[in-house]
Amino acid sequence: GPAHLFRLAGKCFSFVESTYKYEFCPFHNVTQHEQTFRWNAYSGILGIWHEWEIHNNTFVGMWMREGDSCETKSRQTKVHLVCGKSNKLAYVSEPSTCVYSLTFETPLVCHPHSLLVYPTLTEALQRKWDEAEQLLYDELITEQGYKEILKEIFEEAGLLKATEETEVEKQSKKITLEFETVEKCTKEYKQLSEEIKKLRDLLGQHGIAYKGNSGE
Repeated sequence: GPAHLFRLAGKCFSFVESTYKYEFCPFHNVTQHEQTFRWNAYSGILGIWHEWEIHNNTFVGMWMREGDSCETKSRQTKVHLVCGKSNKLAYVSEPSTCVYSLTFETPLVCHPHSLLVYPTLTEALQRKWDEAEQLLYDELITEQGYKEILKEIFEEAGLLKATEETEVEKQSKKITLEFETVEKCTKEYKQLSEEIKKLRDLLGQHGIAYKGNSGE
């Protein structure tokens, strides 16, 4: 992300509302502490630093995900970055169950170019973006195709987490490459055979029947 925001790393900012104290530690996590004398007062994590939210090719917020479990999901928090005279956590809400919204004010985002994504990228990724712009201008790709390329660029830069589907696709591509030659195929087959034997032995130890087939 924007290098000038890294000076916030290692610092924490708190906000007290009613009986709750919220604490935001940029690039780390968000926590909530119930300030009561009840025996089961809640104190836990509302999200861990995960990825950026990018809109119109601008950083608009930080997603803190995979916090403490809440019903059937994990708590998560979106932190909105807005211009302010000093660094402070200004507002906290819970727009939907277990999803929190924080507003963080900082002078570090007051410059109109302070949250642009393009300057934070490597030269190679900037070139890839330039090429996508040209393709869109020449009408060789659609708006949707352009957005897909940008998403890939942001994922490659580590600004967004790759979706599970993308990870599966990468894995399948990797496997395809692994089996390019007979030597590689033989080596992989040997490793898989040994793995199957270990798993069969393990199942046998636990008295679980193994149903294989002749083409294993």
